[in-house]
Amino acid sequence: MFTNDQRQQERTGKYGSPRFQYLQELVSQFQNTADEEAKERILANLANFAYDPYNYNFLRQLNILELFLDCMTEPSEKLVEFGVGGICNSCADQANVAVVSKFGGIPLIIQCLSSPVRNTVNYALGALYYVCNESNKEEILKPEVIDAIKRYAAAEEVSASFSNLAKAFLDKHLSEN
Repeated sequence: MFTNDQRQQERTGKYGSPRFQYLQELVSQFQNTADEEAKERILANLANFAYDPYNYNFLRQLNILELFLDCMTEPSEKLVEFGVGGICNSCADQANVAVVSKFGGIPLIIQCLSSPVRNTVNYALGALYYVCNESNKEEILKPEVIDAIKRYAAAEEVSASFSNLAKAFLDKHLSEN
């Protein structure tokens, strides 16, 4: 069993920069660049950090979840993809789900179900799986959303991952009703 200090050292290395500082640096770089490709790279990097529960507090402290949501409203499909990917990666944690709900993330995630980008749809399905709970299920379990998810569940030949994620969502959230 690792202590928090041991986990920190494992994640940053013996001489690495502290995680909070590094994430803060990435957010500053994102905000200060006008280069679209640089924004995409930085956002993809932030989304990768969103997988790690160790980073969840940092994501909230640095408003990175809100940054992901903001990017989901951009015209760039890549920013939308990485934004919803970051949300998907971070929403196993209910405190993050609360932030996403509070800042209007649920309609943005639902909107991603109709994206032409496969990864965006996969991330949206995964995010909805984790985000749907007692406090917001009425917002998510609308007939049009359920219909879209059922279509993905039936689309095994098109995409096994769409189908599997959609079936997992339906099993978890519709069997409770």
